[in-house]
Amino acid sequence: MHTVWKGSISFGLVNIPVRMFTATEERDIRFRQLHKECHTPIKYTKMCPHCQREVDTSEIVRGFEYEKGHFVMIDDDDLEAITPETRRAIEIIDFVDLSEIDPVYFHKSYFLSPQDTGEKAYALLRSAMEQTGKIGVAQVTMRNRQSLAVIRLYEHCIMLETIFYPDEVRPVNQVPALPEATVPLAENELKMATELISNMTLPFDPAKYTDEYRSDLQKLIEKKLEGQEIATAPTVARTNVIDLMQALKESLESTAGQAAVPIKIEPEPTPSKPARKRTTAASSSEKEQASKKETAASPKKTTTTSTTKTLRKKKATSG
Repeated sequence: MHTVWKGSISFGLVNIPVRMFTATEERDIRFRQLHKECHTPIKYTKMCPHCQREVDTSEIVRGFEYEKGHFVMIDDDDLEAITPETRRAIEIIDFVDLSEIDPVYFHKSYFLSPQDTGEKAYALLRSAMEQTGKIGVAQVTMRNRQSLAVIRLYEHCIMLETIFYPDEVRPVNQVPALPEATVPLAENELKMATELISNMTLPFDPAKYTDEYRSDLQKLIEKKLEGQEIATAPTVARTNVIDLMQALKESLESTAGQAAVPIKIEPEPTPSKPARKRTTAASSSEKEQASKKETAASPKKTTTTSTTKTLRKKKATSG
């Protein structure tokens, strides 16, 4: 691994010299943009539209645009003057429980390993954090930027995780069209949803999850290199779900074998309608009419059923 930072962890009067390594990496397959005519990679040059020429890196300076087209210039000496003294130290300010920090705050992960003289102090901090179950909240300056971070354990390694400052996390009330917390829910639907979650609950195993698109893309590239034809992947048939209740029922059926404790779903009670007062004569008349209709419809129903059976027999015979 490539060392990205050297410094120390400090908590109280204890100082632990450490090295920092990037803990994660993106594995995306990236494409180059080529000229369609000759397949030469496209170059992006840094042009000054005012001078109408390409500029060298040594000619580029920093500027903050405080108004449209107006800049205040910032050079290296300006940044050096305000760089905190903690630029080479990970200063632990507090210890807290990991569960108290929402995942939305986490940004980027780094492994920390002890330098030559820090093995014992490193092991001491690691064991103390393991026994207490606490993580450290710290500040660290990297690349001229002071970041908020947490110090926590990952397996047997101390890890630094940069986190966002509170004003960098957008407030939830800015999210449009969020349903209110008091939205009325059908009791049956809620029971089925909780049972579905129970059916799908398993211990977290990161090895179970793979980037299928990246794998397919890699295979496509290999086939292209070998000159093979590319077959179109079959589309997965989607069921025609009528409503939320139907979706819950179909989902429960597909995960029924995983259920730990089945939940009995009671039918939603149908509100009773008040009986309307009707005259005896009217009731008798309606019963007679209904009886006539039923009698008239019965032969037709029998005929239809017989016809269907006959067609099925002919189809079976011809088949």
